[in-house]
Amino acid sequence: MIFCNHEEMIVQGPITIDNVAAMTQQGKTFFDRPLRVVDLQQITQVDSSVISMMLEWLRAARLQGCQIRFVNLSPNLGSLIQLYGVEELIPTDESSH
Repeated sequence: MIFCNHEEMIVQGPITIDNVAAMTQQGKTFFDRPLRVVDLQQITQVDSSVISMMLEWLRAARLQGCQIRFVNLSPNLGSLIQLYGVEELIPTDESSH
């Protein structure tokens, strides 16, 4: 489930191969708003497909003239980002320090 609260998109529940396509599409519908932050704190489970979703959201946001960053990543998600070597591509609250 995804919902927006002002300039923040909040993602809830699992992001796995079973639902990543639907979640990617649902998230892309919010990039016509002045989003700044994608809060991932309420994600309950991830697999490697979450990386493709995040990259697609970044692309979609940029096409709408929106710059986003991802915050409140779980340790598992942070590890996946490092494992795939995309730290430079995915702006997070960790990369802003």
